Amino acid sequence: MGQTSTRDRIVVAAARLLQRQGYVGTGIKQIAKEAEATLGSVYHFFPGGKEAVAVAAINYSGEEFAAVLREALDSEDDPGAAVEACARQLAEGLRESGWTDGCPVTAAALETLGTESGIQQACADALRGWEQMVADKLLRSGFQARDARELATTVIGALEGAEVTAQVNRSEEPLRVTGRQLARLMGSYGVSRP
Repeated sequence: MGQTSTRDRIVVAAARLLQRQGYVGTGIKQIAKEAEATLGSVYHFFPGGKEAVAVAAINYSGEEFAAVLREALDSEDDPGAAVEACARQLAEGLRESGWTDGCPVTAAALETLGTESGIQQACADALRGWEQMVADKLLRSGFQARDARELATTVIGALEGAEVTAQVNRSEEPLRVTGRQLARLMGSYGVSRP
């Protein structure tokens, strides 16, 4: 592994801080300190300041979760089992982080609701991308297009909500239950395997 670029260090540090303390609670100086970068270099890479750093961090986090989701979806032929595996993985990750590392996309989205910000757009793009991955898995598994779309929206909405509930309760159970119920819901469609 080569040297991580200063810009990459800033983005990763911002992503971690957003995940743990949200957008409002994260300052530009703290991002610089965490990234072992000067404030000048943060503004050099992100002339738009904190919002520009946050957008890059959300895009990074969105990709990071997309990789987790992709791996889970590819781990099982059956889409229900794959989604359940994803929920289990999220639950374990949350527990290992001491219930602090929730979804930075959700956290930033909730804090910036009602604003026409780049942050809101980045959050919407991330959620849409995740839904598309789930829908693609369902389509490959023989689901009708409309069912695949609607189920994908349900899966991402349920996982995001269960993640917040798991954090609040400091328990894996909300995610594990949601994973099981989503698998059951998918199984109820009786799609014959292609």
